[in-house]
Amino acid sequence: MIQRISILDRSRTREGHTAAEALRDTVELARRAEDLGYHRFWVSEHHSVPGVAGSAPTVLAAAVAAATRRIRVGTGGVMLPNHQPMVVAEQFGVLEALFPGRVDMGLGRSVGFTDGIRRALGRDTGDADRFEEQLAELLGWIDGNQRAHPGVHAHPAEGLRIPPFVLATGQGAGIAARAGLPMVVGDLRGRARVAEAVARYREEFRPSAWGAEPYVVVSGSVAVAATEEAARRILVPEAWALTVSRTRGSFPPLRPAEEVLALEMTPKERELFEGALQGHLAGTEEQVARDLAEVAAATGADELLVATSTYDRTALADTFTRLARVAGLA
Repeated sequence: MIQRISILDRSRTREGHTAAEALRDTVELARRAEDLGYHRFWVSEHHSVPGVAGSAPTVLAAAVAAATRRIRVGTGGVMLPNHQPMVVAEQFGVLEALFPGRVDMGLGRSVGFTDGIRRALGRDTGDADRFEEQLAELLGWIDGNQRAHPGVHAHPAEGLRIPPFVLATGQGAGIAARAGLPMVVGDLRGRARVAEAVARYREEFRPSAWGAEPYVVVSGSVAVAATEEAARRILVPEAWALTVSRTRGSFPPLRPAEEVLALEMTPKERELFEGALQGHLAGTEEQVARDLAEVAAATGADELLVATSTYDRTALADTFTRLARVAGLA
């Protein structure tokens, strides 16, 4: 069994509910995760996405940290190409200064989803290719070893210990390995690709001041319920949102599962929808326990980061309660 289980919440908006409610739901879920014994609680960065309220992850992480006491808090992640590394260092420095020993710095290499978003952010697709360079600069601001800007310091971050993690999309596994940093890889629907990325990361890992050994976090959706069908229904709203994004170019708020299941879908929509429901860890507690053991055996992961979203908040809370029981969390 994977020893550490954590949660990534993307502050998904729901039809009939406001973005403000989604953000407050995130904070409330963090409190519950802490009570259940989860290791970390991370939030994400998305811009101009109707279905996601979390656009400022360090701000939201501060709210989560203020509402909890023990659980580690961080980002999954800050998209570094969208920002100046010094500013990111300063933001995490403030978080670590306020909540010492609890802050994680998860970093990704994605840029805005559309040309319009990228223009609004002052970025383009080529900025993602500079991620490794930006990552080195960011770490230099934190450990005090940056030399590109003499006499400039990222206070209060400089000298603090803020654990960095690399979200391994695309070339991320190699970047994490070369930097000697922990790697977050997903999703579990493509388990062969995940296992391949993990193997590459371990093979190429170079020990650093940030980590003496490889550390692997695998990420994906998990749905646990009293029955297999109830677990599948938890996944339905997100699967439909993904289907809409691929057919209409916009990622929408979540709809109730019963509404989605009553829809008349085109053949293409049905194909995408059914595909989006496959490969997740979903079922009864016994079924998910077996799935977790298989993932652990295939990847040797040190940690699981659960990224489940759904419309029904009661069902989501029940999933995390059942998963905590399956994993034996304290």
